[in-house]
Amino acid sequence: MKIFIKSKNNNYLATICIGLETFRNWKKYSFPSWKLYCKTNDIGLIIFDKNLISEDHPNYKKPTWQKLLIGNKLKENFKTAKNICYLDSDIIINPFSPNIFNFYKKKNCFGVISLRNKLPYKYFEILKKIAYNRNRYYSKKYPLNSSLFLSLKDLYKNNNLQVQKDEFCGGVFLFNVRNHSAMMFKWFHLYDKRVKSITNGGDQTHLNFHIQNSKKVLWLDYKFQSIWIYEMAHNYPFLYKKNVKVSNIVECVYASLTKCFFLHFAGSWPESQMWKTHSFFKQKKDIKMFSKMMKYFNLKKIKPEIKGPIYFTK
Repeated sequence: MKIFIKSKNNNYLATICIGLETFRNWKKYSFPSWKLYCKTNDIGLIIFDKNLISEDHPNYKKPTWQKLLIGNKLKENFKTAKNICYLDSDIIINPFSPNIFNFYKKKNCFGVISLRNKLPYKYFEILKKIAYNRNRYYSKKYPLNSSLFLSLKDLYKNNNLQVQKDEFCGGVFLFNVRNHSAMMFKWFHLYDKRVKSITNGGDQTHLNFHIQNSKKVLWLDYKFQSIWIYEMAHNYPFLYKKNVKVSNIVECVYASLTKCFFLHFAGSWPESQMWKTHSFFKQKKDIKMFSKMMKYFNLKKIKPEIKGPIYFTK
Protein backbone atom coordinates (compact mmCIF):
# COMPACT_ATOMS: atom_id res chain seq x y z
CA MET A 1 0.00 0.00 0.00
CA LYS A 2 1.34 3.42 -0.98
CA ILE A 3 -0.13 6.72 0.17
CA PHE A 4 0.51 9.13 -2.70
CA ILE A 5 -1.49 12.04 -1.30
CA LYS A 6 -2.83 12.60 2.21
CA SER A 7 -6.22 14.14 2.99
CA LYS A 8 -7.15 16.34 5.93
CA ASN A 9 -10.79 15.23 5.76
CA ASN A 10 -9.89 11.52 5.36
CA ASN A 11 -11.58 10.99 1.99
CA TYR A 12 -9.45 8.92 -0.38
CA LEU A 13 -9.37 7.68 -3.93
CA ALA A 14 -7.97 4.15 -4.08
CA THR A 15 -6.96 1.87 -6.92
CA ILE A 16 -5.34 -1.52 -7.44
CA CYS A 17 -2.27 -1.60 -9.72
CA ILE A 18 -0.84 -5.07 -9.35
CA GLY A 19 2.06 -5.72 -11.71
CA LEU A 20 4.78 -3.37 -12.90
CA GLU A 21 3.25 -2.70 -16.31
CA THR A 22 -0.17 -1.91 -14.81
CA PHE A 23 1.39 0.48 -12.31
CA ARG A 24 3.53 2.21 -14.94
CA ASN A 25 0.55 2.70 -17.26
CA TRP A 26 -1.52 4.19 -14.45
CA LYS A 27 1.32 6.46 -13.33
CA LYS A 28 1.97 7.73 -16.87
CA TYR A 29 -1.52 8.10 -18.28
CA SER A 30 -4.01 8.43 -15.41
CA PHE A 31 -2.12 9.78 -12.42
CA PRO A 32 -1.64 13.37 -13.70
CA SER A 33 -5.42 13.94 -13.83
CA TRP A 34 -6.00 12.16 -10.49
CA LYS A 35 -3.30 14.21 -8.79
CA LEU A 36 -4.74 17.53 -9.93
CA TYR A 37 -8.27 16.46 -8.95
CA CYS A 38 -7.12 15.35 -5.49
CA LYS A 39 -5.12 18.52 -4.85
CA THR A 40 -8.05 20.70 -5.91
CA ASN A 41 -10.55 18.95 -3.62
CA ASP A 42 -8.39 17.87 -0.64
CA ILE A 43 -8.82 14.20 -1.50
CA GLY A 44 -6.17 11.64 -0.63
CA LEU A 45 -4.82 8.94 -2.94
CA ILE A 46 -3.88 5.37 -2.03
CA ILE A 47 -2.40 2.76 -4.36
CA PHE A 48 -2.39 -0.99 -3.73
CA ASP A 49 0.43 -2.34 -5.90
CA LYS A 50 0.83 -5.73 -4.21
CA ASN A 51 -1.60 -8.61 -3.78
CA LEU A 52 -3.80 -8.22 -0.71
CA ILE A 53 -4.09 -11.99 -0.49
CA SER A 54 -1.56 -14.71 -1.27
CA GLU A 55 -1.81 -16.36 -4.68
CA ASP A 56 -1.63 -19.68 -2.81
CA HIS A 57 -4.82 -18.92 -0.88
CA PRO A 58 -7.77 -21.09 -2.03
CA ASN A 59 -9.90 -17.94 -2.37
CA TYR A 60 -7.40 -16.09 -4.56
CA LYS A 61 -9.13 -14.91 -7.74
CA LYS A 62 -8.68 -12.33 -10.46
CA PRO A 63 -6.96 -9.27 -8.95
CA THR A 64 -10.06 -7.10 -9.54
CA TRP A 65 -11.80 -9.01 -6.75
CA GLN A 66 -9.30 -7.56 -4.29
CA LYS A 67 -11.17 -4.25 -4.27
CA LEU A 68 -13.34 -6.02 -1.69
CA LEU A 69 -10.34 -6.37 0.62
CA ILE A 70 -9.28 -2.71 0.55
CA GLY A 71 -11.44 -1.64 3.50
CA ASN A 72 -10.17 -4.40 5.77
CA LYS A 73 -6.55 -3.59 4.86
CA LEU A 74 -7.11 0.09 5.63
CA LYS A 75 -8.64 -0.74 9.02
CA GLU A 76 -5.45 -2.62 9.85
CA ASN A 77 -2.85 -0.23 8.43
CA PHE A 78 -4.36 3.25 7.91
CA LYS A 79 -7.09 3.83 10.44
CA THR A 80 -7.64 7.52 9.68
CA ALA A 81 -9.18 6.77 6.25
CA LYS A 82 -12.96 7.11 6.47
CA ASN A 83 -14.56 7.25 3.03
CA ILE A 84 -13.11 5.56 -0.05
CA CYS A 85 -13.83 5.99 -3.73
CA TYR A 86 -12.44 2.95 -5.50
CA LEU A 87 -11.43 3.58 -9.13
CA ASP A 88 -10.13 1.23 -11.79
CA SER A 89 -6.73 2.37 -13.02
CA ASP A 90 -7.95 2.98 -16.60
CA ILE A 91 -9.93 6.10 -15.71
CA ILE A 92 -9.13 9.67 -16.72
CA ILE A 93 -10.58 12.36 -14.45
CA ASN A 94 -11.69 15.82 -15.43
CA PRO A 95 -9.67 17.55 -12.68
CA PHE A 96 -12.03 20.53 -12.60
CA SER A 97 -15.12 18.42 -11.90
CA PRO A 98 -16.99 18.42 -8.57
CA ASN A 99 -15.76 16.57 -5.50
CA ILE A 100 -17.42 13.15 -5.68
CA PHE A 101 -17.51 12.91 -1.87
CA ASN A 102 -19.85 15.92 -1.74
CA PHE A 103 -22.47 13.67 -3.35
CA TYR A 104 -21.86 10.76 -0.98
CA LYS A 105 -24.58 11.83 1.45
CA LYS A 106 -25.51 8.45 2.94
CA LYS A 107 -22.51 6.82 4.59
CA ASN A 108 -24.46 3.63 5.30
CA CYS A 109 -24.81 3.12 1.54
CA PHE A 110 -22.50 2.18 -1.31
CA GLY A 111 -22.22 4.85 -3.98
CA VAL A 112 -22.48 3.41 -7.52
CA ILE A 113 -23.21 4.51 -11.11
CA SER A 114 -25.63 2.70 -13.43
CA LEU A 115 -24.46 1.25 -16.73
CA ARG A 116 -27.98 1.06 -18.10
CA ASN A 117 -30.23 3.77 -16.73
CA LYS A 118 -30.26 7.56 -16.90
CA LEU A 119 -27.67 7.63 -19.69
CA PRO A 120 -27.38 10.56 -22.11
CA TYR A 121 -28.19 8.12 -24.93
CA LYS A 122 -30.49 5.13 -25.42
CA TYR A 123 -28.87 2.02 -23.98
CA PHE A 124 -29.98 -0.48 -26.66
CA GLU A 125 -29.08 1.89 -29.49
CA ILE A 126 -25.57 2.48 -28.16
CA LEU A 127 -24.94 -1.27 -27.81
CA LYS A 128 -25.92 -1.80 -31.45
CA LYS A 129 -23.44 0.89 -32.52
CA ILE A 130 -20.65 -0.74 -30.50
CA ALA A 131 -21.34 -4.20 -31.93
CA TYR A 132 -21.69 -2.97 -35.52
CA ASN A 133 -18.51 -0.90 -35.50
CA ARG A 134 -16.44 -3.64 -33.85
CA ASN A 135 -17.67 -6.09 -36.49
CA ARG A 136 -17.01 -3.68 -39.34
CA TYR A 137 -13.65 -2.24 -38.33
CA TYR A 138 -12.02 -4.62 -35.84
CA SER A 139 -13.06 -8.17 -36.68
CA LYS A 140 -15.70 -9.80 -38.89
CA LYS A 141 -15.79 -12.53 -36.23
CA TYR A 142 -17.22 -10.11 -33.67
CA PRO A 143 -20.86 -11.25 -33.22
CA LEU A 144 -23.72 -8.83 -33.69
CA ASN A 145 -25.74 -10.69 -31.04
CA SER A 146 -23.23 -11.33 -28.25
CA SER A 147 -23.69 -11.30 -24.45
CA LEU A 148 -23.29 -7.53 -24.75
CA PHE A 149 -27.08 -7.51 -25.16
CA LEU A 150 -27.98 -9.65 -22.14
CA SER A 151 -31.05 -8.48 -20.26
CA LEU A 152 -30.75 -7.91 -16.53
CA LYS A 153 -32.66 -11.12 -15.95
CA ASP A 154 -30.32 -13.19 -18.11
CA LEU A 155 -27.22 -11.44 -16.79
CA TYR A 156 -27.84 -12.51 -13.21
CA LYS A 157 -29.29 -15.92 -14.05
CA ASN A 158 -26.23 -16.79 -16.15
CA ASN A 159 -24.16 -16.17 -13.03
CA ASN A 160 -26.56 -18.15 -10.84
CA LEU A 161 -27.46 -15.03 -8.90
CA GLN A 162 -30.75 -13.50 -7.85
CA VAL A 163 -31.94 -10.91 -10.37
CA GLN A 164 -31.40 -7.27 -9.37
CA LYS A 165 -33.04 -4.09 -10.65
CA ASP A 166 -30.00 -2.54 -12.31
CA GLU A 167 -26.34 -2.95 -13.22
CA PHE A 168 -23.47 -0.66 -12.28
CA CYS A 169 -19.86 -0.84 -13.38
CA GLY A 170 -17.60 -1.96 -10.53
CA GLY A 171 -14.86 0.34 -11.80
CA VAL A 172 -16.15 3.14 -9.55
CA PHE A 173 -17.84 2.74 -6.19
CA LEU A 174 -17.80 4.52 -2.85
CA PHE A 175 -17.87 2.96 0.59
CA ASN A 176 -17.37 3.87 4.22
CA VAL A 177 -14.51 1.99 5.87
CA ARG A 178 -16.28 1.51 9.20
CA ASN A 179 -19.66 0.52 7.75
CA HIS A 180 -18.68 -1.69 4.82
CA SER A 181 -15.23 -3.25 5.24
CA ALA A 182 -16.33 -6.40 7.12
CA MET A 183 -19.23 -6.87 4.69
CA MET A 184 -16.97 -6.71 1.62
CA PHE A 185 -14.39 -8.99 3.24
CA LYS A 186 -17.11 -11.58 3.79
CA TRP A 187 -18.32 -11.31 0.19
CA PHE A 188 -14.79 -11.90 -1.12
CA HIS A 189 -14.41 -15.10 0.85
CA LEU A 190 -17.74 -16.52 -0.28
CA TYR A 191 -16.02 -17.56 -3.53
CA ASP A 192 -12.86 -19.51 -4.21
CA LYS A 193 -10.56 -19.51 -7.23
CA ARG A 194 -13.01 -21.72 -9.14
CA VAL A 195 -15.64 -18.98 -9.29
CA LYS A 196 -17.29 -18.69 -12.69
CA SER A 197 -18.78 -15.62 -14.33
CA ILE A 198 -19.51 -14.35 -17.81
CA THR A 199 -16.46 -12.08 -17.40
CA ASN A 200 -14.21 -15.14 -17.18
CA GLY A 201 -14.05 -15.23 -13.40
CA GLY A 202 -14.36 -11.47 -12.88
CA ASP A 203 -16.24 -9.77 -10.05
CA GLN A 204 -18.61 -7.48 -11.96
CA THR A 205 -21.94 -9.31 -11.66
CA HIS A 206 -21.23 -10.78 -8.23
CA LEU A 207 -20.37 -7.33 -6.86
CA ASN A 208 -23.60 -6.01 -8.35
CA PHE A 209 -25.60 -8.74 -6.70
CA HIS A 210 -24.13 -8.28 -3.23
CA ILE A 211 -24.23 -4.47 -3.15
CA GLN A 212 -27.75 -4.20 -4.56
CA ASN A 213 -29.02 -7.09 -2.48
CA SER A 214 -27.78 -5.28 0.65
CA LYS A 215 -30.45 -2.62 -0.09
CA LYS A 216 -27.89 0.04 0.81
CA VAL A 217 -27.34 1.74 -2.53
CA LEU A 218 -26.90 5.40 -3.47
CA TRP A 219 -27.07 5.89 -7.24
CA LEU A 220 -24.79 8.69 -8.44
CA ASP A 221 -24.75 10.73 -11.65
CA TYR A 222 -23.53 8.92 -14.77
CA LYS A 223 -20.99 11.71 -15.19
CA PHE A 224 -18.99 10.13 -12.39
CA GLN A 225 -18.38 7.10 -14.59
CA SER A 226 -18.98 7.87 -18.21
CA ILE A 227 -18.09 4.84 -20.31
CA TRP A 228 -15.66 5.56 -23.14
CA ILE A 229 -16.95 2.80 -25.44
CA TYR A 230 -20.40 4.41 -25.20
CA GLU A 231 -18.98 7.89 -25.81
CA MET A 232 -16.93 6.77 -28.78
CA ALA A 233 -19.70 4.78 -30.46
CA HIS A 234 -22.16 7.64 -30.06
CA ASN A 235 -19.96 10.67 -30.78
CA TYR A 236 -16.74 9.58 -32.50
CA PRO A 237 -17.35 6.45 -34.65
CA PHE A 238 -14.55 7.53 -37.03
CA LEU A 239 -12.07 6.51 -34.31
CA TYR A 240 -12.80 2.84 -35.11
CA LYS A 241 -11.03 3.19 -38.45
CA LYS A 242 -7.52 1.83 -38.94
CA ASN A 243 -4.52 4.13 -38.56
CA VAL A 244 -6.51 6.80 -36.72
CA LYS A 245 -4.26 9.66 -35.60
CA VAL A 246 -3.33 9.84 -31.94
CA SER A 247 -4.04 13.57 -32.01
CA ASN A 248 -7.65 12.82 -33.00
CA ILE A 249 -8.05 10.37 -30.12
CA VAL A 250 -6.65 12.90 -27.65
CA GLU A 251 -8.94 15.64 -28.93
CA CYS A 252 -12.01 13.39 -28.60
CA VAL A 253 -11.08 12.27 -25.09
CA TYR A 254 -10.71 15.89 -23.98
CA ALA A 255 -14.04 16.72 -25.67
CA SER A 256 -15.75 13.93 -23.70
CA LEU A 257 -14.19 15.19 -20.48
CA THR A 258 -15.87 18.57 -20.98
CA LYS A 259 -19.19 16.72 -20.54
CA CYS A 260 -18.31 14.28 -17.77
CA PHE A 261 -16.30 13.95 -14.55
CA PHE A 262 -14.70 10.49 -14.71
CA LEU A 263 -14.14 8.76 -18.08
CA HIS A 264 -13.70 4.99 -17.81
CA PHE A 265 -11.97 3.00 -20.58
CA ALA A 266 -13.47 -0.31 -19.44
CA GLY A 267 -13.14 -3.37 -21.65
CA SER A 268 -10.57 -5.35 -23.58
CA TRP A 269 -11.21 -4.34 -27.19
CA PRO A 270 -8.94 -1.78 -28.96
CA GLU A 271 -11.03 1.29 -28.15
CA SER A 272 -10.60 0.60 -24.43
CA GLN A 273 -6.83 0.95 -24.80
CA MET A 274 -7.05 4.53 -26.04
CA TRP A 275 -6.39 5.99 -22.58
CA LYS A 276 -2.78 4.90 -23.14
CA THR A 277 -2.23 7.29 -26.05
CA HIS A 278 -1.47 10.43 -24.06
CA SER A 279 -0.52 11.59 -20.56
CA PHE A 280 -3.70 13.56 -20.02
CA PHE A 281 -3.34 16.78 -17.98
CA LYS A 282 0.40 16.33 -17.56
CA GLN A 283 1.35 19.29 -19.74
CA LYS A 284 0.78 22.78 -18.35
CA LYS A 285 -0.64 23.95 -21.67
CA ASP A 286 -3.29 21.22 -21.52
CA ILE A 287 -4.23 22.16 -17.95
CA LYS A 288 -4.40 25.86 -18.78
CA MET A 289 -6.50 25.28 -21.89
CA PHE A 290 -8.92 22.94 -20.15
CA SER A 291 -9.22 25.11 -17.05
CA LYS A 292 -10.09 28.16 -19.11
CA MET A 293 -12.59 26.19 -21.19
CA MET A 294 -14.34 24.65 -18.17
CA LYS A 295 -14.67 28.03 -16.43
CA TYR A 296 -16.46 29.35 -19.48
CA PHE A 297 -18.64 26.25 -19.96
CA ASN A 298 -19.65 26.35 -16.28
CA LEU A 299 -20.92 29.92 -16.44
CA LYS A 300 -24.56 30.09 -15.32
CA LYS A 301 -25.25 33.38 -17.08
CA ILE A 302 -23.68 35.46 -19.82
CA LYS A 303 -24.55 39.13 -20.09
CA PRO A 304 -24.76 39.89 -23.82
CA GLU A 305 -23.16 43.02 -25.25
CA ILE A 306 -23.87 44.43 -28.68
CA LYS A 307 -20.57 44.33 -30.53
CA GLY A 308 -21.74 45.22 -34.00
CA PRO A 309 -20.82 43.08 -37.04
CA ILE A 310 -18.22 40.41 -36.25
CA TYR A 311 -16.03 39.33 -39.15
CA PHE A 312 -13.71 36.37 -39.50
CA THR A 313 -10.11 37.39 -40.05
CA LYS A 314 -7.05 35.18 -40.46
